[in-house]
Amino acid sequence: MTTKRKSAGGSAKPIMVDAAKGEGEAETMARVMVGPYLRHGIVAHGIADKMVSKLPGEPHIDDFGKIIKAKAELTCKGDMTLASEMLTAQALSLDAMFTELARRATNNLGDYPLAAERYARLAFKAQANCRASLEALAKLHQPRVQTVRHVHVNEGGQAVITDEFHHHGGIEKN
Repeated sequence: MTTKRKSAGGSAKPIMVDAAKGEGEAETMARVMVGPYLRHGIVAHGIADKMVSKLPGEPHIDDFGKIIKAKAELTCKGDMTLASEMLTAQALSLDAMFTELARRATNNLGDYPLAAERYARLAFKAQANCRASLEALAKLHQPRVQTVRHVHVNEGGQAVITDEFHHHGGIEKN
């Protein structure tokens, strides 16, 4: 199943969508649009277009969707590399935002106290989100220990208590 899309040059190009066996065109489009991959491909394509305009090879919406699907499938199989990379990049970007906003706040302190306050509030929000990203990253990589306590009560009221420790590993380091 295909639909037409306009390329940068204005000519229509097809978006390739696979129909499931016995599925009609309307059902195929509904399934694809309810699923995350094509929708997020549309968003990624739009963002890339606004950020850098024309990309080499001119990837289209469905190309972005296919890559997003491939990354999601790796994550579903337990590969948390994307999550680690994303959280690290976010933390670094948020730290850069904090630094710039804090600089602007200090530059405005004497003459424009309201502007300084607004910049400081934004700086602190960026700082808090940076910390949250780093905490999420740390949790992703730290092994967890879960203690399960079993209590067995025998005839006569005698209780036997045992502990089991379950170790849940974080991401393995290469």
